[in-house]
Amino acid sequence: MFKILLFTLLVTKTSLAAQLDMEEVKSYFESLPQQVIDEEKYSSLIKLGRKLYLEPRLSINDKISCNSCHQLKKFGVDNEPTSPGHDGTRGGRNSPTSFNAAFHIAQFWDGRAKDLEEQALGPILNPVEMGMPDEKTVVNKIKSIEEYQGLFKKAFPSQQDPITYKNIGVAIAAFEKTLITPSRFDDFLEGNKTALNFEEQRGLQKFISKGCISCHSGKGLGGDNYQKIGVVEEYKTEDLGRYEVTKDPNDKKVFKTPSLRNVAKTAPYFHDVSVKTLDEAIKLMAYHQLGEKLDYQSTREIKAFLNSLTAKKTKF
Repeated sequence: MFKILLFTLLVTKTSLAAQLDMEEVKSYFESLPQQVIDEEKYSSLIKLGRKLYLEPRLSINDKISCNSCHQLKKFGVDNEPTSPGHDGTRGGRNSPTSFNAAFHIAQFWDGRAKDLEEQALGPILNPVEMGMPDEKTVVNKIKSIEEYQGLFKKAFPSQQDPITYKNIGVAIAAFEKTLITPSRFDDFLEGNKTALNFEEQRGLQKFISKGCISCHSGKGLGGDNYQKIGVVEEYKTEDLGRYEVTKDPNDKKVFKTPSLRNVAKTAPYFHDVSVKTLDEAIKLMAYHQLGEKLDYQSTREIKAFLNSLTAKKTKF
């Protein structure tokens, strides 16, 4: 009896391996590169950017930094529904992860910042977030801190007066470009067939066959396109998403698709933080975006695959 069960299991696994055509898999996904910025060449800029990322003095009350909402020890998020700003007021959307954000088509849920350099500067002047009144006040405050004089000079050696508001964004963005988190899935894409276990491979197969790849593919498994939430079945939300940026009626309830890298660690989910668990997020996305009602087994297997996207390296 045991031999029969073992034989059946081996046949099933072999069958799955045959169904998982790696050429097809690679047509949907890409492994993460080792780096997107020359970390040796720009070491001084990255060092400055990391310090600024962790710098609470960029806020009006010297208490809120980039890291407050996008914590390096928590996969680039704070695991809060919405993040509290300098006076405790919370924002209207969930804080997305800063990890792997360098691969995104744009920044913020509505894509209002074209790149990391622009995004890094937004929260500093946001009255709800870091609350600084204007660029000049920010620059003067940083200039008054002696340590930054030398750090900016090393980072921008050709500039006579390097402490500028723009350069603050450039430096923070340079550091954020180092927040790349390869996972076991990248090992699998690069040829290590044992990097994903049987259940995770089953989940990958379901992820593809159910159509999740229509929004979540590429390097980040998302982050590279915009989609309406509720394509098949209506998703009730008062947030008009990208419409608030473009004023195009076709952009109502359209959001940048989130990257699924580290998704098992970045709860709660969705722009409106309406979902607390990954199981529920998987089911709701399948229903609203694909018109699929997933059973327990499919949900479990897709969740197993998503767990394989969790970073191997977490210290930055």
